[in-house]
This record gives sequence, structure tokens and C-alpha cells, in this order.
Amino acid sequence: MGFFSKIKKIWKGKKGQGPKLKEETTHLDKADKKVEPSESKDLVQEEKKIVLSKEKDTEWEHKLKIALQDAEPRLSVWLDIILKGVERADDLLWERLYFLFDNLEVPKNEAQDFINKFKNWLKEMGYSSIFEFRSELQYRLALALDLEDEEDEQSRLFLKLSEGLSKTKEQLTRRIDQLLLKSSDFGEEFWEELEEILIMADVGFNTTLKLVDRLRTRVRENNVSSPKEFKGIFKQELSDLIPKPKKRIKPIAPEVILMLGVNGVGKTTTIAKLAHRAQMQGRKVMLCAGDTFRAAAIEQLQIWANRIGCGFYAKTPGADPAAVAYESIVMAKKQGYDILFVDTAGRLHTKINLMEELKKIKRVLNKQHPGAPHKTILVLDATTGQNALSQVKLFNEGVGVDEIVLTKLDGTAKGGVILGISVEYDIPITFVGLGEKMEDLRPFDPVKFAEALLG
Repeated sequence: MGFFSKIKKIWKGKKGQGPKLKEETTHLDKADKKVEPSESKDLVQEEKKIVLSKEKDTEWEHKLKIALQDAEPRLSVWLDIILKGVERADDLLWERLYFLFDNLEVPKNEAQDFINKFKNWLKEMGYSSIFEFRSELQYRLALALDLEDEEDEQSRLFLKLSEGLSKTKEQLTRRIDQLLLKSSDFGEEFWEELEEILIMADVGFNTTLKLVDRLRTRVRENNVSSPKEFKGIFKQELSDLIPKPKKRIKPIAPEVILMLGVNGVGKTTTIAKLAHRAQMQGRKVMLCAGDTFRAAAIEQLQIWANRIGCGFYAKTPGADPAAVAYESIVMAKKQGYDILFVDTAGRLHTKINLMEELKKIKRVLNKQHPGAPHKTILVLDATTGQNALSQVKLFNEGVGVDEIVLTKLDGTAKGGVILGISVEYDIPITFVGLGEKMEDLRPFDPVKFAEALLG
């Protein structure tokens, strides 16, 4: 379950049947208060206003609830109903959200916490119009209500992924389609040209040979003769080649995640986005500013911590990163955090070797909290193409990499690097960055990637 500990589906009642609403009446006990004749008329009028107001409130609640019960059970449809007539982040929005949470039987304190966090985020971002924040609101609700796997959310993810891969599709898919149109058979010339196309798309030499070899075998075994059949096999082989994340035993809290990456790849914003996801899924999160060397790195991470409303630990610029990491675990344990993200330097302004410094951080984390770090995530910039592969090699040999987050996928024609990275080093890509917004960091699905890439 996500942010909310308990939800019950709105549409559980008989379709079209209105719910029973609490009868709310206003009663003035005249025995408790002596009413002067001059006041009597005013009190009667006021009482009528209150009753009419209550009846009006009951009417809109009644209509809204019936609309929700009769609607298709999808988050986007619920939001369309709830947000009808809402134009800004004002009292009407909060009233409608409380109504939704109440009908999902979300505990009041959790609903209040969700809304408070969203209000703070709107203030930090300077957003007020519904057009500016509707998508983020739906994303937060999907995580909080544990509805991210809902068909509607999967459709949004696929659309976002397809848009993000548009430049890569121009470079890779268009050329493959042209090759299929001009080739009368799957002869040697076809395979040589396919290899060239894949290498040019930054798939990587070794991965290209592996993929083409598997495709050759499948085409021969299945007697493939049409472009449509070939693309179907291509999609399957693409998704099958990419390694999946391994199952892990849930660690003793706090779970410690060590974040790696050279400067400029978007590591700080990625940490914030991962922390945001974890919070919306009901976890208590802390960020540790372990990059004490880069100018303004601490301040940037603190801004993000404030923006998403999570815990934060830092020392002064130039402090020993290992000491900062050690002390952050002490605080995370003491204050009951579920997860701790530890930022690290992308390069050092001293003669100390970066890998040696990262190894030191890993040692002290494990010393304070046996088993930590429980996960090491490397952040890569997709636009760097083959340079990203060399970074994987560097960090994996130095300190080990468990997962990869690939950023800026929406701005590159080198999306083929996804294959090269994951296949070459057998490291799963767990998230991809498809834009600047919080919702633009999305779980990576090899099957959806293949479908979005090849159409």
C-alpha cells in the first residue's frame, strides 16, 4: 500500500444507487437561551440560512458521489469528476480532495498530511492554475493510492516513453523500417547493414553482435518472411536481452541507498525524484548531502528536501564525506527514518582518488549499519552515449553498481545506449528520466521500451 494505509473503492455500491448520507440538522435549544422578541426574527432567518446551506452541501456531495460510483474505476476519470469546475489551488480544490479521500475511507490525518505536502509543493513551485499541477496531482495520487500499475497510469507511462524516445526512433527505427522495405530477403547484406544501424544508435559493438546473432537464429528458425514478423521478433529479443532487477530481502531500517554519478548527469534532481516517490509510497525519507566538494551541492539538495518535505542532513562544505554519511545514519536511526539517500561527489577538488573516497564511504556506512549500503545506484546522462558506458565501467569496477538510472532520455537520439549499458554489464536500468518534472522519472520496463521504440 502506498501513502494511505487504507482505501476502499468508491464504486463498491450498486451502480446508480445513491449512498445514504448523514442527516445533518441545525437545532437551537430555546430552553438554553432566552430569546428577546427583537432577536427572534433574526434568529429564525439565520436558522433558515444554515439549514439551506446544509441542504445545498448535501446536494452537491450526493451528486458527486453518484457520479463517482457510476464512473469507470480509473484514477484519471475520478479526477475529471472531482476537478470539474476547479480552476485554481483554492478552497474548492481542497474540499473536493477531502471528499475523495473520505469516500476512499482514508484516515483523516493521512489525508491532511497529503494535502499539506501538496500545498507546500505548490508554494515552492509557484503554481496556482490547475493546468500547471493537475498531472503532478494525478501522479502523487497514483503513488499514494498504490495505483501506479493501473491501466490508465501505464498508458500515461507508455505515451511519455514514446515521446521521450522520439529522437532515438528517428535515428534507429526509421532506418530499420527503410532497410526492411528495400530488402527482399534476410541475406548477409541485410544483417551487415542492421549491425551498422545499431552501432550508430549507440547500442554498442558487443551488444549489437549479440542481438544480431539472436535475431538471425530466430528468423531462420521461424521462417520469417515479412517486416511485421521481423519487428515482432525484434521487440521480443530487445526486451529479453535487458536484465531485470533482482529480488532483494527487505533490509532493516533505514534502507541506505548510495547515489553515484559524475557531475552534470542530473544526480541531485534524480535523488529528489526518487525520494519523492518513496514518500508518496508511505516511507519516511532523509537525504544526506555527501557531496561536500562541489560548489552549492549542499544548498541544492537542501532546496529539494524542503520542496518535497523530507528529512535532510549536512555539514559544512569541505567536510569529510564519509563522516557526513556516518552521522546521517546515526540520525536516521534515531529519528525512525525508513530510507536514507546518500549523495556523493562526481569528482573531487583534492588529490584524493574519487573511487577511494567512495570505498571509504561504503566502509563507514557498513560499520554503522551492517549491510549498508543496501543498494548502489549510478545516475547516467543518456545524451553522452558511449561515454555513459565508460562511466559504468569506472564505477562498477571501483565500488560496484546495483542499478542504473538513465536521465535526459527525452533529449537524445542515442537511446540505444540503454541496451549497451544493461547488456554489456548485466546491470538493470530501473528508472529513466523523461523530463524535468517529478512525474518524469518513471520505472523502466523493457517490454514497454521495446514497444515504444519499434512501434
